Amino acid sequence: MAYNLKEVAKKPERLTGGHRMCAGCGAPVVVRQILRALKPEDHAVIGSATGCLEVSTFLYPYTAWKDSFIHNAFENSAANISGAEAAYVAMKKRGKVKGETKFIAFGGDGGTYDIGLQSLSGAMERGHDMVYVCYDNGAYMNTGIQRSSATPKYADTTTSPAGKVIPGKLQWRKDLTGIMASHNLPYVCQTAAIGNMKDLYEKSEKALYTKGAAFMNVLAPCPRGWIYNTPDLMELNKLAVETCFWPLYEIIDGKYIVNYKPKNKLPVVDFLKKQGRFKHLFKAGNEYMIEEIQNEVDKRWEELLRLAGEEA
Repeated sequence: MAYNLKEVAKKPERLTGGHRMCAGCGAPVVVRQILRALKPEDHAVIGSATGCLEVSTFLYPYTAWKDSFIHNAFENSAANISGAEAAYVAMKKRGKVKGETKFIAFGGDGGTYDIGLQSLSGAMERGHDMVYVCYDNGAYMNTGIQRSSATPKYADTTTSPAGKVIPGKLQWRKDLTGIMASHNLPYVCQTAAIGNMKDLYEKSEKALYTKGAAFMNVLAPCPRGWIYNTPDLMELNKLAVETCFWPLYEIIDGKYIVNYKPKNKLPVVDFLKKQGRFKHLFKAGNEYMIEEIQNEVDKRWEELLRLAGEEA
């Protein structure tokens, strides 16, 4: 069925209002839309690694989650949900459970790119019927905005402060979507909350209802760490896509598909200048850093098009 925003908006909320996520945060927007892709009659078991999403939506005995929810340690969201899925399969074979249950693990980039990478890799390699969602905000935001391996080069964080000694983080961000693709999964994607949410919703539906392990890497800007005005959330998502800093693509059974090619690809400086974490790049003498970032973005975009068999 074709995507219909009005019909999707009528579906019941599975993440309620009243949670403690910051105004202008990308994570709750992402989570709400992913959960909307569930069929209303299906139950979900959801696990969340320790992080902004967990501490702000679940404060015992209160929860913003309407489905079954498990608070996981920082490093083992994928392990816990894969275990729950294995138990469900065993009980279903014995006729002890009825209906359909979907299994979803959420983690920020700290709990996914770094601390949780081992359990994530194991769960994906074993092929559990589950979806792992990384809400990528580019740093350890919950504990004080420390750099992660998802943090872009030259970003200012509390553990890679831009100043006289270093100009922000010194390393390029890790290509986790590519790493997950190398696990030979039936479905991997990269998406963001843009426009009327069509790309995010359709990919969520594919991930949830593709048999086997699926991975979603979703951009989730953070107003505290990125330092932007809270109303600018959706504009930042759009700029990330239009500059190809965060391309929209999916990998279905090993086949790369680019979902969106900007007609007029914007320079990455348009994305950087909207964020306070990059303000030092605009001081005299630092132009080379912006050029380096642009070259890296172009290189990754061209490689993605090559993998998809498309021309720039």
